[in-house]
Amino acid sequence: MLEQVFLAALDHLLGGAHWAQARLKPFAGRRARIEMPPIVFAFEINADGRVQQNPDPTATDVTIRLPADTPFLLPQGLEKVMALASVDGNAEFATELSFVFRQLRWDAEEDLSRVVGDIAAHRLVQGAGRFAAWQKQAAVNLAENLAEYLSQENPLLIPVHEFGAFRTDIMRLNADLLRLESRAKPLA
Repeated sequence: MLEQVFLAALDHLLGGAHWAQARLKPFAGRRARIEMPPIVFAFEINADGRVQQNPDPTATDVTIRLPADTPFLLPQGLEKVMALASVDGNAEFATELSFVFRQLRWDAEEDLSRVVGDIAAHRLVQGAGRFAAWQKQAAVNLAENLAEYLSQENPLLIPVHEFGAFRTDIMRLNADLLRLESRAKPLA
């Protein structure tokens, strides 16, 4: 069931990206498999440059293995996830898939406009963008406030500038001890 949802979503994205279809058309009939334990997605590129379910998931031209914690890494960006992926199989097909996956974007406004109209869709997407930016800024503010509290109010953490000064003092003390030790050797 999850595989069908993934393939439907990927096919929908490809349906709106004619450039991606054109890049994938030469690979019609090629099969790919994305493994993210315990989930496996197997698909085939059709003659239109879109995806369809792979009738034989064991026969693939490319296998892309992602770490199991991929859903938690996605907020850090697709580049982070792709850096941790391992790929086996046809290098040319894998490279093209990687490029398409990195460049493919969902045009939510276009999809919404079919349901609620252009103006409402534009305003909904703008509002969602502002809400997401507000949430991100709230998270940054929370982290900064927590760091300040833990370093200033309830000093469980050492501020960076104090840590640097402390480190310098320790290095100076170590040098002084070495000098003192070298002077004391002849006396012993």
